[in-house]
Amino acid sequence: MQGADHIDLAGQVAIVTGGTRGLGRQIAEALVRAGAAVTVCGRTEPDDLPEGLHFHAADIREPDQATALVDAVVARYGRIDILVNNAGGSPQAPATASPRFFDAIVRLNLHAAMYMSQAAFAHMQPARRGSIVNIASVSGIRPSPMTAAYGAAKAGLLNLTQSLAQEWGPDGVRVNAIIVGLMQTETAGETYGDDEAQAAVGRSLPLQRMGTGVDIAGAVLWLCSGLASWVSGARINVDGGGERPYFLDLVKGN
Repeated sequence: MQGADHIDLAGQVAIVTGGTRGLGRQIAEALVRAGAAVTVCGRTEPDDLPEGLHFHAADIREPDQATALVDAVVARYGRIDILVNNAGGSPQAPATASPRFFDAIVRLNLHAAMYMSQAAFAHMQPARRGSIVNIASVSGIRPSPMTAAYGAAKAGLLNLTQSLAQEWGPDGVRVNAIIVGLMQTETAGETYGDDEAQAAVGRSLPLQRMGTGVDIAGAVLWLCSGLASWVSGARINVDGGGERPYFLDLVKGN
């Protein structure tokens, strides 16, 4: 992987939630290439899984299943060093959506990360080592119309990151968050439109393109490596420079 070839995580044991597809899968594959033993989870096993990835079926919105997942990984490898809380997402829906919808989105994007972190910390604390990386979103730091529940959950995830970093730092456990910007994934068309529309979105960003899984995976590798040994409680924007403020176009009459 360009920019991360020098990162060596040999001997490390990692879990990537939601790592069977999309961004999570690219993160998991990057960790494998760096030498880590990686387990991914989901409610159903995918038809294909790259060599080096181990799958464990779990619905991590349920605390007992989150704990069972972590315990199974520790039983298999004898340790847990890295947890990437990547599972998340939200279909578009107005803020008037049902309480059931709101609860489901918050459980997936916030509660699951807390359950997984608690379960991992139970093993990281005695070892006095560990790196937890929470995959957050720009939706958590700016208004998110039509995905209000998702934005609120990601804002909570950012606060959770800093709170856990403060509380668990004395035990040698680092907790950081990556604030993911506008991404080109296999489902980008549902949010941003066709290829032409996505290209226009990319040109609106300072670095002139939307992000890819490689961009996020590189940041995850760095945070999990010794290069970031004094980084904890950080909220790292990986967003191509950020979205252009709309008022700048308005004042120019665009």
